[in-house]
Amino acid sequence: MSKYGTIPTSSAAGGGGGAAPLGGASPLDFISRAKARGASALATRRPWRELADPHAIGLPPSLGDAYLRVRANLAHFAMNYAIVVLVVVFLSLLWHPVSLIVFLVCMLAWLVLYFLRDDPLVLFGRVVADVYVLAGLAAVTLVLLLLTGATANILSSLLIGLVLVVLHAALHKAEDNADEEVGRWYAPVPQPPSH
Repeated sequence: MSKYGTIPTSSAAGGGGGAAPLGGASPLDFISRAKARGASALATRRPWRELADPHAIGLPPSLGDAYLRVRANLAHFAMNYAIVVLVVVFLSLLWHPVSLIVFLVCMLAWLVLYFLRDDPLVLFGRVVADVYVLAGLAAVTLVLLLLTGATANILSSLLIGLVLVVLHAALHKAEDNADEEVGRWYAPVPQPPSH
């Protein structure tokens, strides 16, 4: 039976005597999984030409239409928008090297402890739910970044990134298939029965 193209989840039997990180997998297995997940996450990214298409920009006719555009475009361009916000924060931290190092270390912690983890996190013999891992990572990241003295810089860059994203999402005309994508991110609002 061929296993070409599959991602190994544990080290081969009899494999090296090195330390086994996160659930007994070798470092090579972890890197392989990280590459595969990174590629699949980036596969959801839309082409930048589609994002920057000047013909798709126009004022929405009403506030309700602007809301629908924002909702549809946030689902459609989710990965692109995340990259834009991270780049804005990264660029703002270039003048704060300590904050930049903390930011990069926190991103690595997020990757290892949340995004690239296959098995549940176990502390002191108890399984930690993902919601607690998410809350803990968010709190630690926020505290560490605030302790570096770049609080105003980080908050203003996040605000600038979010304003850019919402502005683009409101002005970019949504695709025809946007309703399908919105369903992946948002639960549909049930319509009251008509009598």
